[in-house]
Amino acid sequence: MSNASIMAPVQKWADPKRYLWLLGPAVPLIGIVMLGVFMQTKAVWTLWFVVGLVHVILPMLDWLFGEDAENPPDSALQGLENDRYYSWVLYAFVPLQLAVTVFGAWLAVTSDLPWYHLVGLALSVGMVNGIAINTAHELGHKKSKFDRWMARISLAPTFYGHFYVEHNRGHHKNVATPEDPASSRFGESFWAFLPRTVFGSLRSAWHLEAERLARQGKGVWSLENENLQSWGMSVVLFAVLLAVLGWLALPFLVIQAIYGFHLLEVVNYLEHYGLCRQKKADGRYERCEPEHSWNSNHMVTNLFLYHLQRHSDHHANPTRKYQALRHFEHSPQLPSGYAGMITLAYFPPIWYALMNKRVLAHYKGDMSRINMYEPRRAELTARYAEQARELARQA
Repeated sequence: MSNASIMAPVQKWADPKRYLWLLGPAVPLIGIVMLGVFMQTKAVWTLWFVVGLVHVILPMLDWLFGEDAENPPDSALQGLENDRYYSWVLYAFVPLQLAVTVFGAWLAVTSDLPWYHLVGLALSVGMVNGIAINTAHELGHKKSKFDRWMARISLAPTFYGHFYVEHNRGHHKNVATPEDPASSRFGESFWAFLPRTVFGSLRSAWHLEAERLARQGKGVWSLENENLQSWGMSVVLFAVLLAVLGWLALPFLVIQAIYGFHLLEVVNYLEHYGLCRQKKADGRYERCEPEHSWNSNHMVTNLFLYHLQRHSDHHANPTRKYQALRHFEHSPQLPSGYAGMITLAYFPPIWYALMNKRVLAHYKGDMSRINMYEPRRAELTARYAEQARELARQA
């Protein structure tokens, strides 16, 4: 008998998190359940639950369960990519998201609530639709037309359909450079970043579509403008809800939309803070590498956000599906998961205390390599000069 015949069979690798990915579409399901509990019990805490889930419960679970830096073996990557189960996990989110939006709008109009609990209702629904932008992000990178249309439907409740255009064709080209409105700068507060990225991304998306359509000999107001198509979906959704529920639903719809897209932008803020691709001799920027994205291996938030925190591999391989994204040892790491970091981003002094030293350490004190917030360049250079010199001596 040959040695080969007596060897043990090779075990096929199985994703240990396969069914834990269902925590993603569990978010809108939790929202629906909480609204249902409110209908039965009138317990107003249920209207705030999803906000508390993201800002309090998930950071605590990240701390409790810690990090997971395991990568699937190279031999398993193609099988993971081809497994349709992972796509259905994404698809499940979209109808649940729309259901919680409709349910929330109906409760906003029919429930006799004080304004502050109506705000809580709008924020919780907005949180679901903000997390949905991450689902749209995952679907929008895929080649399938169905996936891409699902991405745009998922963006409809937040009226942020232009993200589909700007992220794929703008952000991925200009990421971690001063040209990218969605890359935050060293010393720039989230509150300064927010209007810059909202209006900058809108302008970029419109410009990108104008260029694409001009190459086809068409005007920017063409029905083939993908921004107009996506905004049209939002208009239809809002118009149907207002027609059925009346104008009293409008404040709810506006608040949840703003809160939803603000959540996307606070995640953008932390993903590339202060990181910068350098220009080469020919004036072009170097290729985007793992060192140009902040990553986190905190397991629980990664499960809820489809490995969004493995952002370096996403930028290196934009069409790679979430279940196959890998951790890179040399990518810069956040001190907590995204759920915890978005809360800290609202408080600039705390954010700077945590992150500025990490940016300086990442560049070994070389402040010329940092994506600097220009209005504060002189102040920041002076403030961190001694720390930068010490890091340079240690390098």
